[in-house]
Amino acid sequence: MANALFLKLYEENPNEKILNQVADILRSGGIIIYPTDTVYGMGCDINNPKAVEKVAQLKGVNLAKTNFSFICYDLSHLSDYAIQVDNDVFKVMRKNLPGPFTFVLTASKKVPKLFKSKKKTVGIRIPNNKIVREIVNTLGNPILSSSIYDEDEMIEYATDPELIYEKYKNIVDCVIDGGYGGNIPSELQ
Repeated sequence: MANALFLKLYEENPNEKILNQVADILRSGGIIIYPTDTVYGMGCDINNPKAVEKVAQLKGVNLAKTNFSFICYDLSHLSDYAIQVDNDVFKVMRKNLPGPFTFVLTASKKVPKLFKSKKKTVGIRIPNNKIVREIVNTLGNPILSSSIYDEDEMIEYATDPELIYEKYKNIVDCVIDGGYGGNIPSELQ
């Protein structure tokens, strides 16, 4: 594999040309690393089974037993991928999203079969980060999300985009430099 692209995006005003380039990478089965409001994440188009399997392989996890979450642009995706969200839960979500939370909900039939574990749940995440949300908006559907947070490595490897690129440039298709990331993953709700 050739070296991954290293693309700079600014949260205040993400470049539309670069957003389209990233969406094309995702549509063609590519794997990207991107900033969120917590740690940097690794992901792909949820509708591309080969890409989803590759992310699981890169993370060293069994797809049938792992709970990946989806990054959505906003709550409008909620009815597509989750069922039976009662009013109280919806109010909590509306109050806290976008934000550093992953809400685990009952999966709908629109969730690709690859993601349905025996639990039949899906994690929904809407980060308070315009870069990844605009990527999702440009793509037109959620992306799979898995943090690259690694407790065994120096913290800088999970927060500094240039060091992330050095580590993953031969493994993924694109690393997005959105500035330094955090080192605390999202909270499950």
